[in-house]
Amino acid sequence: MQIIPIRDLRNTNEISERCKQSREPIFVTKNGYGDMVVMSMETYQRTVAMAEVYRKLMEAETDLAQGRTMDGEAAFAELRARLD
Repeated sequence: MQIIPIRDLRNTNEISERCKQSREPIFVTKNGYGDMVVMSMETYQRTVAMAEVYRKLMEAETDLAQGRTMDGEAAFAELRARLD
């Protein structure tokens, strides 16, 4: 984990390279406390995509727990009917 003081943000090119090379967010502190997080676009997009996967998994687990399921053969038959 990388932590830098806010004053280090003056060198934007260096910070940008560090974000890209580490593929991890950089935590920025102000007066010794967490203030911001800086990350590359690639890392941001990956983080958002993973959050969406987790959201869908939670939704699927809820459906399963509440009995909202369908037999695989029936599900494929329904999909085929929609595509015809």
